[in-house]
Amino acid sequence: MDGKFLQAEGLCKTYGKVTALDHVNLTLEPGHIYGLIGRNGAGKTTLLAALTAQLPVEEGRVTYGGEPVWENEKALADLCFSRELSGKLGASVNSLRVKEYLKAGRMFYPHWDEEYAHRLTKQFGLNEKKRINALSKGMMSALTIVLALASRAPITMMDEPVAGLDIVAREDFYRLLLEDYAATGRTFVISTHILEEAATVFERVLILKEGRLIEDCDADELLARFCAVSGREDVVDAACTGYEVLHTETLGRQKCCTVRATADNILARGLDVDCTALSLQKVFVALCGHEREGV
Repeated sequence: MDGKFLQAEGLCKTYGKVTALDHVNLTLEPGHIYGLIGRNGAGKTTLLAALTAQLPVEEGRVTYGGEPVWENEKALADLCFSRELSGKLGASVNSLRVKEYLKAGRMFYPHWDEEYAHRLTKQFGLNEKKRINALSKGMMSALTIVLALASRAPITMMDEPVAGLDIVAREDFYRLLLEDYAATGRTFVISTHILEEAATVFERVLILKEGRLIEDCDADELLARFCAVSGREDVVDAACTGYEVLHTETLGRQKCCTVRATADNILARGLDVDCTALSLQKVFVALCGHEREGV
């Protein structure tokens, strides 16, 4: 795959009084699987649409290999944004049959793999003769996955690809994703709320909060920056002094704090506390689900 970078500089987008993107700077390096996470309304779909020139922004620009992506047919040929399907789509899209939707993909994406598309439709049990508006939510999700993977686009973005899938189909998706990634080295950006299953797939993590990109780093490096500190309340307070405390729970004299600090730094203070690692889901909730409680 081509080694071009997709870069966003100072992206700003508003909807009325709501700021969807707030001066977002981002570089997608080739050959990685990115996880894009954030709460509902954080700006994830808006960001993906802006990166693929499907949505104009008020400020900032997006470039691919140094060239603007807006109205750039050559750049857009390498980008795929597979959106979540729903009954809210326009009548022209909803009335399409599955095979017609995939035919449009074949026409739009120059790297399209027709044989792969048919293989995937069979694997997910998609009826190519059915209309989109007659599909279950799970089959709609499967269709977005088929489009994204069969596009073979060097940079492929997927918005909530597993939202309607059961656990077996979700496992199939992540297996297919990793197989394709290993075979092609494509860059993937996966936006999802189901973090427990996806966490092991993400190489890099992007966290959006209220339109701002608050984290952009290697997944393992991100997790290493946080820990849970537990023990007697006064000792935990002493151990966490000087560090950003994101969440606190108390039970009698016992206390547990989620803190932005490495376990090594906390334990180096020689205090009688326990330090445990956090999952990606726990880190996300600490950053986006609670207000900071002190430093």
